[in-house]
Amino acid sequence: MTRRPRPQPPPGGLLDWGDSSHWDSRGPRPCRYCGGPTQLRDSKRSPAHKTCAEAALQQQAAEAADAYQNGQL
Repeated sequence: MTRRPRPQPPPGGLLDWGDSSHWDSRGPRPCRYCGGPTQLRDSKRSPAHKTCAEAALQQQAAEAADAYQNGQL
């Protein structure tokens, strides 16, 4: 049996949203990234899916690396 490679975590690793501060019991609101309903909140209490936030971090890191490579930083 062959093992599947693990997905690469965003810079700094996977986001840990295991504590209750990331859950809003008042109900779902639109995710700030995809617009889908979520009861999860990011560290600034904005509605966001964990996977959407991780994808945004990866995109930001890629853009920063590209800007660095092109001498824009």
